[in-house]
Amino acid sequence: MAEATGNQESKDYGIGIPAVNTVYKLKGSNNYDWGMKDRLSRVFSPKSGKTVMLAFDHGYIMGPTSGLERIDITILPLLEYADCLMCTRGVLRACVPPTYNKAISLRCSAGSTVLTELNDECVGVEIEDAIRLNASMMAVMVAIGSKFEALTVRNLCKMIETGNRYGIPTLGVTAVGKELTRDARYLGLATRVLAENGAQVIKTYYCEENFEQVTAGCPVPIVIAGGKKLPELDALKMAYMAVDQGALGVDMGRNIFQAEHPVAMIQAVKAVVHEGVNPEKAFKLYNELKAEKKTKK
Repeated sequence: MAEATGNQESKDYGIGIPAVNTVYKLKGSNNYDWGMKDRLSRVFSPKSGKTVMLAFDHGYIMGPTSGLERIDITILPLLEYADCLMCTRGVLRACVPPTYNKAISLRCSAGSTVLTELNDECVGVEIEDAIRLNASMMAVMVAIGSKFEALTVRNLCKMIETGNRYGIPTLGVTAVGKELTRDARYLGLATRVLAENGAQVIKTYYCEENFEQVTAGCPVPIVIAGGKKLPELDALKMAYMAVDQGALGVDMGRNIFQAEHPVAMIQAVKAVVHEGVNPEKAFKLYNELKAEKKTKK
């Protein structure tokens, strides 16, 4: 403890040196509270300004889909390479050791499954549980353009309101569904609506035509969903093009954990997102890491 006497006299006040006022550079985030910025800094690398999120929350609508039958076997070896984990609270508590110390994007909306009609959802996780789980973001699906649009927008607004109260960002996730078009016009509208309602980060799909218009029209960071499994080189090309056109990262699942060698794939994706490595070089890295794994066997 400091003593009342015997201390050195203060003298190094830096007179004449302007006070440092650091700007928080993540898109659209400079005016947030300190705690929210701190959580976003766990999701987005302060060095690159981008993120590689690993999504394995598919079970909340799909059950034990291919690659997620045993989280402890297929997903745990990938965690050290991800910046952020996108998962449900059930799997987080049951399968993910807290010693990995990773940012968590907690799935907070829940509802219908693939057996019925998708996108009929409610808020499934209260803010207190998100705090207990030390979530860095809370993920909520929004079905813009579907009959569940108003319902899911209300869910989003509820999470944003409570998240703002406690300094936890909300990730707005644009819905999936056969009736929803994945072109720049739809994606641009959907992402902007989520941002206008206060979502701090948006997860959406990549479209080959005019995706840069989608990212330009959204005032907060966009990360792209991986979607259905693609050949490894095609998935790396998609990640590269999305980041090149303004996305600040990826939230990939099946294109990583369903790859022939998932550990090699997530490292190749990281090289694309954080280092700007082109898809061909990243695919070469993937094959080199895959060969190393085979050699070690």
